[in-house]
Amino acid sequence: MRGDGRDLQASAYPHTSGTPYLKETVDVPLFVWLITIAGILALLVFDFYSHVRTPHVPHIRESAFWSAFYIGLAILFGIGILVFGGGQAGGEYFAGWLTEKALSVDNLFVFLIIMSSFAVPKEFQQKVLLVGVAIALVARGVFIALGVTIIENFSWVFYLFGALLFWLAWSQARSGNDHGNEGDSRLIRILKRFIPTSDHYDGDRLTTRVDGKRLFTPMLLVMVAIGLTDVLFALDSIPAIFGLTQDAFIVFTANAFSLLGLRQLYFLIAGLLERLIYLGQGLAVILAFIGVKLVFHAMHVNELPFINGGEHIEWAPEIPIWFSLGFIALTITVATIASLVVSKRRQERGLTPSGEPKESVEADAK
Repeated sequence: MRGDGRDLQASAYPHTSGTPYLKETVDVPLFVWLITIAGILALLVFDFYSHVRTPHVPHIRESAFWSAFYIGLAILFGIGILVFGGGQAGGEYFAGWLTEKALSVDNLFVFLIIMSSFAVPKEFQQKVLLVGVAIALVARGVFIALGVTIIENFSWVFYLFGALLFWLAWSQARSGNDHGNEGDSRLIRILKRFIPTSDHYDGDRLTTRVDGKRLFTPMLLVMVAIGLTDVLFALDSIPAIFGLTQDAFIVFTANAFSLLGLRQLYFLIAGLLERLIYLGQGLAVILAFIGVKLVFHAMHVNELPFINGGEHIEWAPEIPIWFSLGFIALTITVATIASLVVSKRRQERGLTPSGEPKESVEADAK
């Protein structure tokens, strides 16, 4: 059934009641998939040859321009989905992209800690981040493919995703923006145990010679650390977006466009990250909301025999995508404004954005 650019297709979920649960999915031809993937790869190649290949520290104007460029590109792509796929598809894309973008900003805290732990020279940080983005795209592509396959065959996985998001929301709310580097130090020690590494960088090379022996440089270690961190981040970002849409094309493109421009965003807001003191709590609210949405959806398509006799729970509401989009956007806005206002007031009182006396922080740093 076609009318607004989307197909109403019977879900692959088997149901004991014999009545298939219908869901909307974007009818995306293979050539559109190929063009989209080729376009994303082309952007990564362009990013490397135009900015990363020659080591330098990006200035604010450069970072701001390219951050705006990638955000504009993501919005244009979403408008394309809105036009050719309909309002539901467009809403799902923008809700997913906003959520993934917010989670990506939170990831930058950890990237900053890793860069500091490895003492990566600023002019080489671009290369590390671009490699991290490439690894994240591949890892998330694999997770998305697995997620779609599992969801299509086992609808009860929505209960698991919902429970996972509740746990992640609780962890995020407790830790806030405290991304202590103890875990990262442990990761560094483990990596050094298995990878023979020199003590010093050799430009942006991955290997060097020390006393006639070929060793890896810390550049390889930091790339591996960023890559492993990206894989771990996918464990919360992928279930989160599956709570907003189960369409593989929307899930993949929302993830891809949230990662593109992450390198530029890092240099643009690195100095502001410590001021986003309530970002963690805002993300906790978003993750919990999506967890509720997932559980409601799991109840709506329920087929577990020990819940409602294996029948769908018809009274379970399906939260509309327009509400999800508005809720996510409002939460991010409130968390950002509250963070900037409170951190500014604390700084005016001689405190750090987190509320500690500046003197004690400076003393600890010495």
